[in-house]
Amino acid sequence: MTDGAAPLIAFFAPMKSPRHPVPSGDRQMARNLMLLLEHCGARVQLLSELRLYEGKGERDRQIELQQKANLEVERICTAISQREAERPALWLTYHNYYKAPDLIGPHVARRLGIPYVQIESTRANKRLNGPWTTFAAAAHEAADAASVIYYLTSHDHETLERDRAGQQKLLHLAPFLPLATLPAVSSDQGDMTDGPFRLLSVAMMRDGDKHASYTLIAETLQQLRFDWQLTIIGDGPARPAVEQLMAPFGARVQFLGQLDAQAVSRAYGTADLFFWPGVNEAFGMVYLEAQAHGLPVLAQARPGLTDVVCDWPAGFTLPAVCDGAQGLAQRLTQLAATPAAVQTQQTAVRNRIQSAHLLPAAAKELRQGLAPLLAPSTKATS
Repeated sequence: MTDGAAPLIAFFAPMKSPRHPVPSGDRQMARNLMLLLEHCGARVQLLSELRLYEGKGERDRQIELQQKANLEVERICTAISQREAERPALWLTYHNYYKAPDLIGPHVARRLGIPYVQIESTRANKRLNGPWTTFAAAAHEAADAASVIYYLTSHDHETLERDRAGQQKLLHLAPFLPLATLPAVSSDQGDMTDGPFRLLSVAMMRDGDKHASYTLIAETLQQLRFDWQLTIIGDGPARPAVEQLMAPFGARVQFLGQLDAQAVSRAYGTADLFFWPGVNEAFGMVYLEAQAHGLPVLAQARPGLTDVVCDWPAGFTLPAVCDGAQGLAQRLTQLAATPAAVQTQQTAVRNRIQSAHLLPAAAKELRQGLAPLLAPSTKATS
């Protein structure tokens, strides 16, 4: 990243530690970022695993977490003062927002005299009044403290630009996969000449937005009048409810449960289309994974998703949210009847991932903002 010894970068994810036992997209992205920093030539140190997420709007809980964060700041600063050789050159926080503000990083960075950087930070002015007032204000203060904020989607960029603090730099970092090269394509990929149109969905099963997407899928399938088959990979507390949604379709819907990465990769290679509406998805790592395997995506045209889902040709664009299940059914029917369009898209999605969403492209973007902060002439001292 810079000439000389590899810089030590302190990493923190207030929403969920990369070592958290429960899988999620947030945990995976945190892990990917640590890998990316190492790919850039840095040493990465996870200085805190304190989870600062408060999802119910309970003020007392927010105050309790603030107190725990204060103690964590003291612990970290004391530990570093006793091991000066392990002083980080920069603090980087992933995912600061009103339900999980960074209550640690800005304070440690200021006391150590090191640069403070954020990746995927959001500003929500409407949350400054209401049950998350305390945390929303803290999230804004943490964002104000950052020298550089990397935004992952154009939707986030709008609010960050609106409330940009001073000479703060806002830089793009495209969502990426922790891969240097694309995975191999299965010989069975896209063979639509015989058999049903093979759909694949990969997602956890829980209440809220995930269940809403599964509901949209079921409503869409009810309207299809061609031969199709859906394979679902995923598990979770809402599985009984999801199975009930899919019960009317019998053996045409197959549940594989939670699979390891290799098994999921094989499943991508035996499908024709990845189908996941993406209700309130920030961007969705699973869309990148599917496309890396040459699997085109059908989702709704939602903010965030359009940053990672490769554009379809004219006439095959993603349906609008307001079109609901009917819009998804119409597009699926059109694609099932137009195998050439699906096969052409298989090449397009892999090209898109190769050029913009793998480690080499992400490292280039990340270095752009970090290198000046790590240059010897700009390092602060305490």
